[in-house]
Amino acid sequence: MESLASVIGVVHIAAAIALSNGILTTFGQSRIVAQAIESIARQPEAADDIRSAMFVGLAMAETSGIYGLLIAIIMLFANPLINILVNLL
Repeated sequence: MESLASVIGVVHIAAAIALSNGILTTFGQSRIVAQAIESIARQPEAADDIRSAMFVGLAMAETSGIYGLLIAIIMLFANPLINILVNLL
């Protein structure tokens, strides 16, 4: 059973790394918005184009955070490797 405990420990560490993606995504989104605001301040006539590109960038960044959360949930609650290990023991 020691190997099961070590597998579960590694899974928890991997889930924490996957969730750290959400923290980094927040910093990326704030940078996207800051750059868009700066660009709009420099060229107000291009505000519509800049705003559209900003929303596309925010959607892509948010998708990355959601994928990290999805991977962490799968590893914690539906990990097939743990079931295989339990069947072997």
